[in-house]
Amino acid sequence: MYKKKKKDKISKKLVIPVVCIVIFILLFVSVQLNRDAFMGESIFKDTAMFINRVIMYPFTSLNNKKDVDQSKSYIIQKNVNESLEKEIEELKDELKLNKTLTEYDTVNATILSRNKGYWFNTITIDKGRSSGIKKDMAVVTSNGLVGKISKVYKFSSEIKLITSDDVNFKVSVAIKSSNGDSYAILNGYDKKTNTIKVSGVDKNSNIKVGESIVTSGLGGMFPGGIYIGEVSKIKSDKYDLSKVLYIKTKQDFNSIHYVTVLKEKE
Repeated sequence: MYKKKKKDKISKKLVIPVVCIVIFILLFVSVQLNRDAFMGESIFKDTAMFINRVIMYPFTSLNNKKDVDQSKSYIIQKNVNESLEKEIEELKDELKLNKTLTEYDTVNATILSRNKGYWFNTITIDKGRSSGIKKDMAVVTSNGLVGKISKVYKFSSEIKLITSDDVNFKVSVAIKSSNGDSYAILNGYDKKTNTIKVSGVDKNSNIKVGESIVTSGLGGMFPGGIYIGEVSKIKSDKYDLSKVLYIKTKQDFNSIHYVTVLKEKE
């Protein structure tokens, strides 16, 4: 009888750790898989985003102690103000962008978080289903295409960036040349040169450095004509069957604060 009670106590103690481990595994797998979010994941994500907003908003006073070094405090505050001014200018650029995208309704969003381990793969924004956001919607800034919506929660969404190392994420692009448009596939990011790679370009095409790359509109994933960048380098592939282009964007993918999501007008 005593042994049975002891076993029951041990079993109860093991239940909580096991449940926690299972939940952690499920959440980890859900982040890695390219699919829609299930209900539990959505609730978890929205709750986490709400807590994140509460923690980060607004800035608390820098001078809570009387003996604080005012000169150091001034330098810190000056840096904070300069950072805020930069973000305000960035937001103004997004609002100007909205006036040119007449075929779409637009939703401005703020970046909430970014996975440091997958810095160039995904970012999370503060708009979701409640704002009309849907999976696969194009995401841009005033500097061009940023990516697409990959997962949607009620109050937040995840964006898969065009710099992602996901081999299944390909974007059909058009190279605007003086000899007419050429079509190819954008996929891959070169971290050493901070350029996006475009593969499958006809080896006989007369493409030159400096020519513009835009979305082609083929495949229906992205609207046509969204600016991506300019050709900075041209190489032959390893089999010398086609060309590989290296595209320099205007967007600094290390530092994104605001984005615009494109919604088709109903």
